[in-house]
Amino acid sequence: MELRAHVGQDENMVSTTGGFTSAQLALEAQTLVLASLSHADALTIGEIAAAFGRERNLPITIEIRLGEWIVFHISLPGSVQEHDQWIARKAAVLLAKGNSTMFERVFAEEQGYDWYEHNHLPEEHYAIHGGGIPLNVSEEGMVGALLISGLPQVEDHLLGVEVIAEFLARKGEEL
Repeated sequence: MELRAHVGQDENMVSTTGGFTSAQLALEAQTLVLASLSHADALTIGEIAAAFGRERNLPITIEIRLGEWIVFHISLPGSVQEHDQWIARKAAVLLAKGNSTMFERVFAEEQGYDWYEHNHLPEEHYAIHGGGIPLNVSEEGMVGALLISGLPQVEDHLLGVEVIAEFLARKGEEL
């Protein structure tokens, strides 16, 4: 799966959204579907994300939710309290829409509308910035969320995708 920006796209769009298209992000979401998601699985996903963050010295905050229940939360060295507010706003987008925060941003840009106005949702409570990824279970839909804050939004998103891909690989599930 190609996760990098495509050459020739508008420079401003590429800088804010990594050159993703909504079609790519929708396919990515279909690829990252889990067979199941237990509390233990949710903790494992959080631990994988934390291990990646520690190995790379990333100043990030990571949260895993099952529904609205926060089952994992860690703020790595260099992260700041503000990341918690970003995570809460990204989680609100996932709960409202069921799609990744990056998908919501890219789709709104492609359609040419202001996401907040279009959805009648206030920006102070919702953030369509990369790093909010639904944890979708086959035939159930979104049952949880992986939330990352602290890096530029494209990097938050790509790290989340990498974490879920690693979790699926460890479970022996094919991408």
